[in-house]
Amino acid sequence: MEPLSAHGLPRLSWIDTLYSNFNYNTDGYEGDGAEDGKSQDGSETLPYIDESPTMSPQLCVPQSPDGEAVSPTPPEGLLPGGGIEKGLEMKKLVLSGFLASEEIYINQLEALLLPMRPLKATATTSQPVLTIQQIKTIFYKIQDISEIHKEFYDALLPNIQQWDEKVTVGHLFQKLASQLGVYKAFVDNYKVALETAEKCSQANIQFQKISENLKVKGPKDSKDCTTTISMEALLYKPIDRVTRSTLVLHDLLKHTPKDHPDFPLLQDALRISQNFLSSINEEIDPRRTAVTTPKGEARQLVKDGFLVEVSESSRKLRHVFLFTDLLLCAKMKKTAVGKHQQYECKWYIPLADLTFQTLDESDSCPTIQVLPEHELEEMKIKISILKNEIQKEKKAPKGQSRVERLRKKMNEQESWLLTHSPSIPFRIHNKHGKSYLFLISSDYERSEWRESIQKLQKKDLQACVLSSVELQVLTSSCFKLRTVHNIPVTSNKDDEESPGLYGFLHVIVHSAKGFQESANLYCTLEVDAYGYFVSKAKTRVFRDTTDPHWNEEFEIEVEGSQYLRILCYEKCYDKSMLNKDDNEIVDKMMGKGKVQLDPQTVQSKNWHLDVIEMNGIKVEFSMKFTSRDLSLKRTPSKKQSGVFGVKINVVTKRERSKVPYIVRQCIEEVEKRGVDEVGIYRISGVATDIQALKAAFDTNTKDILMMLSDMDINAIAGTLKLYFRELPEPLLTDRLYPAFMEGIALSDPAAKENCMMHLLRSLPDPNLMTFLSLLEHLKHSVAEKEPINKMSLHNLATVFGPTLLRPSEAEIAKGQHITTASDIWSHDVMAQVQVLLYYLQHPPISFAELKRNTLYFSTDV
Repeated sequence: MEPLSAHGLPRLSWIDTLYSNFNYNTDGYEGDGAEDGKSQDGSETLPYIDESPTMSPQLCVPQSPDGEAVSPTPPEGLLPGGGIEKGLEMKKLVLSGFLASEEIYINQLEALLLPMRPLKATATTSQPVLTIQQIKTIFYKIQDISEIHKEFYDALLPNIQQWDEKVTVGHLFQKLASQLGVYKAFVDNYKVALETAEKCSQANIQFQKISENLKVKGPKDSKDCTTTISMEALLYKPIDRVTRSTLVLHDLLKHTPKDHPDFPLLQDALRISQNFLSSINEEIDPRRTAVTTPKGEARQLVKDGFLVEVSESSRKLRHVFLFTDLLLCAKMKKTAVGKHQQYECKWYIPLADLTFQTLDESDSCPTIQVLPEHELEEMKIKISILKNEIQKEKKAPKGQSRVERLRKKMNEQESWLLTHSPSIPFRIHNKHGKSYLFLISSDYERSEWRESIQKLQKKDLQACVLSSVELQVLTSSCFKLRTVHNIPVTSNKDDEESPGLYGFLHVIVHSAKGFQESANLYCTLEVDAYGYFVSKAKTRVFRDTTDPHWNEEFEIEVEGSQYLRILCYEKCYDKSMLNKDDNEIVDKMMGKGKVQLDPQTVQSKNWHLDVIEMNGIKVEFSMKFTSRDLSLKRTPSKKQSGVFGVKINVVTKRERSKVPYIVRQCIEEVEKRGVDEVGIYRISGVATDIQALKAAFDTNTKDILMMLSDMDINAIAGTLKLYFRELPEPLLTDRLYPAFMEGIALSDPAAKENCMMHLLRSLPDPNLMTFLSLLEHLKHSVAEKEPINKMSLHNLATVFGPTLLRPSEAEIAKGQHITTASDIWSHDVMAQVQVLLYYLQHPPISFAELKRNTLYFSTDV
């Protein structure tokens, strides 16, 4: 007869054989408890399966007492085979490990349900421990979840007992995933359940004793049949379970042939699970598991991620782990090939001793080194070119070996960019020791870390000092506890993952509701690219209101973006709050939220209305997307009366001017009040303002000067950029484009000088005069104020280069470069930027001097 599990179900006898023969290394992260094959919550020590979706399951290498690797003898039938057989055995291993953990999970749910029945019985008496409503709230949906998993266990068990290549389990996982609606209801109630349980514990000593001492049955053959665990920890188990199930689905798919009947069912289950997880992952703390402190308390991992630390005046990429009582900063040790990866602790701070450095103390902190923007932009372009090369090599017959080399190179470049791009300081201080400085790319992340730490500090924390052994145990545990497995670079993504959006995202920020008090409110918009987020646009400040209605539209250039973030701030006008780090006023963040950019949703021609909820605030916005292929196409205006989309020589002839009126007026206004604006020409203007100015210039309205003086300066800068982008032919002309590309590539300085000057002389007069006017403006008015506006010559070349100089559609049609407009952009953009940068860095060029000079060669281009 089959042995019974703790909840009366037949136990898998060959799993016991597997555990008795395999001495799996637990890395010691659970201290002495690991020796008897149990974790601190009473669960068996399972074969370690790396839960990273980007890696295949790996068994830990068993070790002898002296630390040398030992080759265990697996049970018969588990010996490594080749091809399909090996895949089946791996699938069987994954399933058996998951089934064993299902038994533990069901025991945990039963332990949670055990006090519910007597509590209900007392609820109707004269001395109730809890009310019926409190019981319903705390134990909401636990019974349903328990029944779902018992049914799943009963169905999966016989399939593994009678395992062969014909066995199918996909339908069971699909059914399990289809019942996630019960989990959604549980998650929606989760915070209320925790709060209710905490309040009831404080109000009733009897319930406090019950909630802190729940008994979980262990496996039938374990030395200690029960383990004590708190109600709070057990209430988190269902949330943790969905994450585990999703990771197991990843592993099952890797070891299931695509023609196996299970494959589409497992794919569907994974899709449902991932969608569910993405919908709840911002609502809960990602506490996947815990280690135990010397006092027996659970030390849970609350948050982890990669941050850039400034250490000894250089940037270091660290993995930072926030536990319930301390913050630990670690780096991955360099290990030999095949060896188990481990972390090395650089430092830790007990949360009881952690403070955030005030502005007055910032003088003593290390100086933040910021690389020139052009170095970062050049690296982005190199990465874009590598991506295109990888795509081409994938299609080549023998390109796979080169793909791996290119991927490695791209990983190095993306890692460099990730390390050198963040510039927002995040300072933390140990009140008994030293201070530490992290650099973060977005205020969003800085706020997340700060809020997570402050939330934990509200509890009654005691300062802890770890012994060297305790610190080693905790650091070792980080490898298994981590929720972020890889640095966020493209080369770490699966090929099946969405590459993101390339082109222009149009966003209208409509309004916000839910503010309790009147304030001066504005929003900023961020999108991700190259593994980190950057701020792309900012609404105007809506003064003294609880109900701001911005209705502002922005056009945001996106490069592989998958998310849009909206951050809402209260504007601070108090000069005493000046931040010494970046010389800017510190504004108060009121809320933040993000939305995934689903290509199918945003790539329609119609606007898509959406809402982001943040801290009780609701921000309403709309968005749509234009691909880069479409945005590169120039469409001449059908009417010749306006200025947008009309040939530049037609406009100057009509106006009897050397430079179009729109160019002169926009430049004049920017020089009057925009050269001190941070990010001028880089920050997007409000699209509705830009469209209003476009209409005014097109109709030659009399109020144009009044409009310019009243309009936001970023809208005026955006209007000038839009004018150049909508010219039916680029300012530097289609005809000369190939020659500019060849000229900038010349190595000899004298030859390059002759060629580049000759090309300018070859431009039509209106084009040349307009280009020289713009050049003078950018060089001597904007770039000279770089310390204030942060716009270097290279930044300006990056903004304007691809607008003034683009391949013609005829050039694209020839197929001389690459296949699509997006590829041509990636391939040529570096050269386009370099062309404009060459002229910006050149000594002053005058129209008369250029036309008079006969030193330049005069062959046809």
